Amino acid sequence: MRETAGATGERHAVVIGGGLAGMLAVTALLGYVDAVTVVERDRYPAGHTFRKGVPQARHLHVFLTGGQHALEELLPGTVQALTDAGAHTLHLPRDLVTRTAAGWQRRFDEGRHTCVSVTRPVIDGVVRDRALRAAAGSTTRLEVLEATEAVGLTGDAGQVTGVRVRARGGRGDGNRDGNSGEPADRGTSDPADRGTPHPAERIIPATLVVDASGRSSRTPQWYARLGRAAPQEETVDSGIAYATRIFRPTGPAGAPDIGVNVPGWPGSPRGAVYVPVEDGNWLLTAAGIRGHHPPTDDQGFADFTATIGDPYIHGLLPHVEPVSPVHGFRDTSNRRRHYERPGAVPEGFIVLGDANCTFNPIYGQGMSVAALGARALRRTLESGGLRPGFAGEAQRAVAHAADAAWIAAVGADRPYASGPQARAGLRERLTTWYVQRLTARAAFDPVVGAVFRDVFCLTAPPSRLTSPRLALRVLLLRPRAGPGTPPSSVEPPRRTA
Repeated sequence: MRETAGATGERHAVVIGGGLAGMLAVTALLGYVDAVTVVERDRYPAGHTFRKGVPQARHLHVFLTGGQHALEELLPGTVQALTDAGAHTLHLPRDLVTRTAAGWQRRFDEGRHTCVSVTRPVIDGVVRDRALRAAAGSTTRLEVLEATEAVGLTGDAGQVTGVRVRARGGRGDGNRDGNSGEPADRGTSDPADRGTPHPAERIIPATLVVDASGRSSRTPQWYARLGRAAPQEETVDSGIAYATRIFRPTGPAGAPDIGVNVPGWPGSPRGAVYVPVEDGNWLLTAAGIRGHHPPTDDQGFADFTATIGDPYIHGLLPHVEPVSPVHGFRDTSNRRRHYERPGAVPEGFIVLGDANCTFNPIYGQGMSVAALGARALRRTLESGGLRPGFAGEAQRAVAHAADAAWIAAVGADRPYASGPQARAGLRERLTTWYVQRLTARAAFDPVVGAVFRDVFCLTAPPSRLTSPRLALRVLLLRPRAGPGTPPSSVEPPRRTA
């Protein structure tokens, strides 16, 4: 094993994972360390193209308002760059309406929140390009090691001092992206896990290591070799699976002036969402819980859309033509590793993005939470740079940035979980009941809806949902039925709580 020498006293950071979360971590570190090394298992493609090892990239991706704000703070001008690359900005709820069990959502022109809709390769390419350009103009030196795998940490239970890496030897197409949520490439697992000899490895010493390696992060296993216990972990799995296909409208009927969302609800376990993306295309993702997974063959996928809770999306299919195969995805559980708890991270180590907290992708929160986490890292650095206790402080800030998204995702998915995951404490059961009632009310009530979107779009804390005025509206006012078809008229903004 060969150790890479560093300059005496140099502040060197290593970021594990060069996907979205990793590139945002790089931008957070610029100016606060002397050098950053990114360890990326894949080789980056030329242009905005899909990568084999990122199957979740084929599905719905949006940046919510809070994520956009964080992205702009880290990399100013990126939202406009995404728009220039073909992204659509959908104003909520004017341009993206949801079908609930009681009818379609009303289209309020609030002017408060947007989501940016575009395919994952465009997001990754634009963010990576802008992060690299920001690094080029910074005092921080940046090195990106493509087709290189992190295989362990160095140090001890109290302090991480570096990362063990090795070249992947031409296996770069089978990557695990830094924030993609796909399963690990088991064929390239650490030889120490298999009991086989180590190939040539080297150590990259580091003052700070950031794990941004995604859902399949191996930090819990690496902790054991440092003499640390794995972090406490929560998992809530609704058993949902997706299938996605990209279409091009053949006429106006295939390109409505709004995106539409038909989620599942009790008694209707199948759903779909249809939104515009770049190049004049639309993305259709169908979803279903256990026993209701959408097929991935052409006819089966089309037939499945006729079985969701509203016929509107199925009625669009005669007016579109497919421009991609149907792609499936099943790794959709919500999982939170509690690195923020006292003593759960050693000095010199932080966990960010999906490696820290990952969500059912149907809610479109993951990328925004990754951006909010990177911004939390930057703000912790701004308050005093690298210092004793920095890792724990930064990790708590990263975790806090995920709180609202976690509450929303778990509250929605817990009723569909099975086994021990289906059990929740009294407080969570009451919260889930309240949030479900609030969500139903938000579709038709402009006051409740505005506050709900503030929290769901990650610009307000969850505590806003329980303000006295809002709680009275949720608990005392009777539910109302919405229209039977997507509304064509847009209503003016209303006074909010």
